[in-house]
Amino acid sequence: MSQLRTVQVLGGGAGSSAHVRSLAAGLVARGVQVTVCAPAGTGRAHGLPVAGARFVAVPRRSDPAAVAALRTACTGADIVHAHGLHAAVRAGIALSGRGTPLVVTWHTRVHAEGTRGRLLRLLERRAARAAAVVLGTSWELVDRARRRGARDARLAAAPIPASRFPGAPDDGKARAELGAVGRPLLVSVAQDGQEALLDAARTWRSLDPVPLLAVVGEGPRPGALRRRIAAEGLPVVLAGGADDIGDLLAAADIAVLAGRGEGGPLLAQEALRLGIPLVAAQADGLPELVGDAAALVPYGDAEALAGAVAGLLGDPVRRERLAESGRARAARWPTEEDSIAHVLSVYDELAQPLAGDRA
Repeated sequence: MSQLRTVQVLGGGAGSSAHVRSLAAGLVARGVQVTVCAPAGTGRAHGLPVAGARFVAVPRRSDPAAVAALRTACTGADIVHAHGLHAAVRAGIALSGRGTPLVVTWHTRVHAEGTRGRLLRLLERRAARAAAVVLGTSWELVDRARRRGARDARLAAAPIPASRFPGAPDDGKARAELGAVGRPLLVSVAQDGQEALLDAARTWRSLDPVPLLAVVGEGPRPGALRRRIAAEGLPVVLAGGADDIGDLLAAADIAVLAGRGEGGPLLAQEALRLGIPLVAAQADGLPELVGDAAALVPYGDAEALAGAVAGLLGDPVRRERLAESGRARAARWPTEEDSIAHVLSVYDELAQPLAGDRA
């Protein structure tokens, strides 16, 4: 059989970009011809293209010009693999009438209500029905794809890239720079729907000493987080971007996740790897990722979140128990090799009929 040709299409999320970078490198190493289509800024920000792969800058739009550019990039591909909802919709339009198999990976669920929620459900149906196979990173996403009409929806081996962070013990520098000397340091990441996190931070002001919450990024509404912190005098600081997560976690007493969407899985993965106790909301397949190696609370319940963190701060034995459970859980996660092998098996399955047609 001739060399397998694939096109990876992504829209720009940090989690999906990291997965595509890992997947593309693994496929190239196995002799697969790889083209990566993504917005130009995404490529630069997330280390794309990888060595041996071709990169094509395609705008993050669904207008005729952008779709035509994607259609041209996919010419001659045996398999097209789209990552994320909007990338899947664009790829489905671009491949219309061609018969090229489309694989779609749903990494996270997009949350919205009202008119936008109805539009997102329509896009989900379109993406699910265009795909030969939908790969969901959690059973929640697999079930959702099936409800939206997917012909074939499967659980993908969770793509857990090797840690980008050394995990060396913190020397106190990060805590000093943040102003967390002599007080607990909590680390989180800005996400959609994380109002409960700031509500909990307001409650933590009654603790002695008052913990400092360091939040990575500003989430989907830049400025809103900063304005509320200032208006209410919350013990919260905004602390850099995704590349700073490792250093912050190495200095943290507890990692906290109250929202959903991009950023959460990365922080959860690194917290468990580094043995940092994690308190997290039950959202977006996170319970499947962490199991019993984290303290889980209902999504949107600020009181439960505040209580779980306060309880852990006062219970060093339980913190150590969660740290040990986290390290053990992380050691059992599928490796990048597992994920790449699983995806390649799907490609081979879909490419066999095509090889027969060409014979």
